[in-house]
Amino acid sequence: MKLAGRMGRLGTETAFSVLQKAKALEARGQEIIHLEIGEPDFDTPGHVVEAGCRALREGKTRYTPTAGIPELRAAIAGDVSRSRGVPVDPEQVVVTPGGKPIMFFAILALVGEGDEVLLPNPSFPIYESMVDFAGGRPVPLPLRQENGFRFDLDEFRAGLSERTKLVILNSPANPTGGVLTPKDMRELAGILRERPDVAVLSDEIYSRLIYDAPFASIASEPGMGPDGRTVILDGFSKTYAMTGWRIGYGVMPKPLAEQVAKLQVNSNSCTAAASQYAALAALEGPQDDVGRMLEEFRARRDLIVSGLNDLPGVECIAPQGAFYAFPRIRETGRGADDLADLLLNEAGVACLSGTAFGRHGEGHLRLSYAASRENIVRALERMGDVLARTPAR
Repeated sequence: MKLAGRMGRLGTETAFSVLQKAKALEARGQEIIHLEIGEPDFDTPGHVVEAGCRALREGKTRYTPTAGIPELRAAIAGDVSRSRGVPVDPEQVVVTPGGKPIMFFAILALVGEGDEVLLPNPSFPIYESMVDFAGGRPVPLPLRQENGFRFDLDEFRAGLSERTKLVILNSPANPTGGVLTPKDMRELAGILRERPDVAVLSDEIYSRLIYDAPFASIASEPGMGPDGRTVILDGFSKTYAMTGWRIGYGVMPKPLAEQVAKLQVNSNSCTAAASQYAALAALEGPQDDVGRMLEEFRARRDLIVSGLNDLPGVECIAPQGAFYAFPRIRETGRGADDLADLLLNEAGVACLSGTAFGRHGEGHLRLSYAASRENIVRALERMGDVLARTPAR
C-alpha cells in the first residue's frame, strides 16, 4: 500500500515512544520510574467523575453539537472572559477531544503551502509536525536557559517575514517550564500589531499551573483578542487531571470557529458527551483540588530542581510553570539522546532528550515531576549513581 507523500512529513511525540520502551523493560522485570509523560498523577476530582457518571446514567450517550454542548461553550466563554479580561461569545468556542485537535485544525485552516510559521524551539513537537504536514515552513526561534527560556524579542522581530502567516506561543511552556511575563506579552503584541496579517495560536493549556508570576495571555493585549486574530488553546487535562477524558477547547474569531467546527465534523464528529458534562462540573464546581495540585507541584519542583543541581555536570533553573524540569547536561560530557538512553537502560529512569523538542533542546533533558516525591528522590539517587560510575565517552 503506497502512502501519500504528506505522511512522510508527519512527526510524532517522543514521550509516547519512550513510554513504550519503558513498558517493554518493565515487562522484562526492570523497575522503571516514569518521568517522561506529562500527565498529572492525581485522580480526577470526585465531583467531576460523578458528573461524568451521572451523564451516562441519564442517557447522555449520543452525539452532541459539533462545537460542543451549549452549556459548556457558555461556561468556557465566561471563564476565558474573566481570566483574560476580554469579551468572549460562546460561538467563538469549539470543544474538542483534547487540546491537540485545536492545534491541528487551526494550522490546517490557516497555513497554506509555503506559508511560514514562527514557533519556539525547543517546544511541543506537534507544532512543527502539523506545520510540516500542512505544507508550511516552520521557522524556529531558540529559547535559551540564560533568558529563562523566553523569546529574544530582537530575534522574534527578525523571524517575521513577508511569508509569515502564523505565530505559535506557549506559556507556561512544555518542555522548559518557561513563562512569558506581562512585559513580554506587551512587547510581543507591539511587534505583532505591525503585522495585522499574522494570526496567533496561543497554547495556554498550563495557564492554571503557574508558580511565582502572574499568568499573561497575548489575547489580553489590545488588538490581539480572540475576536480578531488570536486562537486560545486550553483544556482540562492538566488543570483537572483529566488526560484520559480527552477534553479541550479553542477560543477564536467566529469565522474561524465555523471552519474549525467543519474540520471537526469531517474527522471526529463531536466530543464525547459524558466528558463534556464532566468538564462543565470541573469549570463550575469547587476549585480546591486545583489549588492542592498546584501546591504539590510547587513542592515537587523545588525538590527536583535542588536534586538536579546536586548531580555532577547538571544545571537546572527553576521552572516558573507547568510541571517540567529542563536541566542543562552539557557538563556531563554526553549528548542528550545518549544520556536519556543511559538513564533509561542503566538507571531505570525514563525521561526525554531535549532534542525530542527541537534542535535547540540539545544539551538538555526533560523530566516531568508529575510523579510522587518518593519517586523523584529515588530517580535522583539512581541518576547520581549512574553519572558517578559511567564516565562519558
